[in-house]
Amino acid sequence: MKAYLSFFRIRFINGLQYRAAAYAGIVTQLAWGFMYIMLYHAFYRSNPSAVPMEISKLSTYIWLQQSFLALFMTWFLEKDILELVSSGNVAYEMCRPLKIYDMWFMKNLATRVSKTTLRFAPILIITAFLPQAYKFNVPNSFIEFILFLISMILGTIVVIAYCMLIYIFSFYTISSKGVEIVMIMVADFFSGGVIPLPLLPDNLKKFIYITPFASMQNAPFRIYIGDTQIKSALISIVLQLFWAIVLIFIGKIIMKKAMKKVVVQGG
Repeated sequence: MKAYLSFFRIRFINGLQYRAAAYAGIVTQLAWGFMYIMLYHAFYRSNPSAVPMEISKLSTYIWLQQSFLALFMTWFLEKDILELVSSGNVAYEMCRPLKIYDMWFMKNLATRVSKTTLRFAPILIITAFLPQAYKFNVPNSFIEFILFLISMILGTIVVIAYCMLIYIFSFYTISSKGVEIVMIMVADFFSGGVIPLPLLPDNLKKFIYITPFASMQNAPFRIYIGDTQIKSALISIVLQLFWAIVLIFIGKIIMKKAMKKVVVQGG
């Protein structure tokens, strides 16, 4: 365990060095946040009766989404891992006295946390001083904030466990692009990355809420804005824990089988 924590620390410190990229990301995410909020403002004005979520809650949801983009977006993949698989250099990883799944998991976690650490605070502070309809709001209660933090941790684990499947499936393909595109597009839509899940049709939501995608960014953000009751929030957290265990279990089984059959060509 100490080896994996050291690996996490090294990767985390390395990720903190990209300050210029972080500043550019802050500006970009502020711009995207304003664009999304103005778009929803126009939608709400055009159809006031169809308002499943208050505009102030929706604004907070979007700013949370932009602040923790690096933490929850499935398209934040470790390209060097995919390159290791496609080039055959994964053989060097197999020689290390560490489990590849755990090592790659910690690598992903460190990168996502480091990117988020540099970006989330400036975005939330700036948006907290915007006009009411556009601003980032604090949670309604301390209990909701604690549940939000727990849900954030579990949601991050679910996202990384899902992304690990992309890396693992790339062992079975000549090019990982097809697997990447399909799995990222599915997760991006059904996790609420494109449209917040409360705005989707009710029949579709019932199905999505029991999938692992609703346990990604949807669960913690809706807990934070008070869009779910305490009982529902606890159920969401239990569901997150369930999917985290299931996805990690499935990933490790497929990884184990892939390692037995992997063929590395070239010298």
